[in-house]
Amino acid sequence: MVQSKLPNTNSSVFSSINKWVEDSGAIDMGIGKTDFKCPQKLIDLAAKYLNDGYNNYAPLEGILPLRKEISEIVRVNYGQVYNPTTEITITAGTNQAVHTAISAVVKDDDEVIIFEPAFESFAPSIILNGGRPVFVRLKAPTFKIDWEELRKMVSAKTKMIILNSPHNPTGSVLSENDLFQLQRLTNGTNITILSDEIFESMIFDNQTHQSVARYEKLIERSFVISSFGPLYNINGWGISYCLAPERLMREFRKMQQIQIYHVNSPLQYALAEYLPKNHSFEEISELYQGKRNYFNRLLEGSLYEVIPAQGGYFQLLDYSKISEEPDIDFAERLARDFGIVTVPVSAFCHEKNRSKFIRICFAKENDTLERAAEKLLQVPSTVDF
Repeated sequence: MVQSKLPNTNSSVFSSINKWVEDSGAIDMGIGKTDFKCPQKLIDLAAKYLNDGYNNYAPLEGILPLRKEISEIVRVNYGQVYNPTTEITITAGTNQAVHTAISAVVKDDDEVIIFEPAFESFAPSIILNGGRPVFVRLKAPTFKIDWEELRKMVSAKTKMIILNSPHNPTGSVLSENDLFQLQRLTNGTNITILSDEIFESMIFDNQTHQSVARYEKLIERSFVISSFGPLYNINGWGISYCLAPERLMREFRKMQQIQIYHVNSPLQYALAEYLPKNHSFEEISELYQGKRNYFNRLLEGSLYEVIPAQGGYFQLLDYSKISEEPDIDFAERLARDFGIVTVPVSAFCHEKNRSKFIRICFAKENDTLERAAEKLLQVPSTVDF
């Protein structure tokens, strides 16, 4: 009999969502799949490098031309220079990068602080490395960090704090004050920061992405993870990257070399050639802010309560004026009876809670957003208020 290493971890909620879609033929507004195409030029470059024979193994750390381009983008956007030779590593997607960073520093009995709702892979990666997740709740409706509460949760065993901004699933973003608070909290400690910033290119309402890479005192203790997947609609390529000071990156690469052998070579070369003239975030932020605004306007006057997402391409809907059902039951009923698939926010929490939120992906064409809103508006309220 096999003794599970993750006895409290069930199959991914996203597997259930795919089944809901298959069984019901419902509109999939749950999974982060965009309706938009990869830029044709990038597709052409990928084909070029596939046809030209760039199909052998890439270096463990990724090809140098791509790492140099990433270094330049970070310099332009955040004013910091990461050495492409020793401080940037290409990874096989964001999940792998997160797991590798955790594996690099977390040992038995170390505590790692996670802000919930949190992406489902964070806690299992901590547990597999012998650590203990410490959960800090982000409270609705703003889903911001309560710094006083966080200070009470930090202990001598705290090894790492995991950040995610723009946040999945809530769409909240960290402010400049949040980063200053983080500096104060970690100053003089051995705490490592892991910052998941894959939606950095999608910040709304004239805000500025507050990357950890902007702050010297945080850089020295941080892994920063990002990806071009959301920017170019290439999430399926499975290419992300990690930034870290050399002392941390050295440990990161030790772990990566036993987890994967290399990352897709021709696609790395395609990205390296495409990036120099195509790395502006303004156009993509404008596109997704427009999609957010359009979808939220479609729900105006309804019983759904909406706090507009500040970044990313996910929007939370509070359905507490419509139903008293747990969010998983409500999401299942939406799929079964109304033909729309969403994600219950409790899927991002380690234990059941009473919050009544579902997550919608608005990275869709307008006609899909319209059909989704129409189905949501068909749900009758059973709540007396």
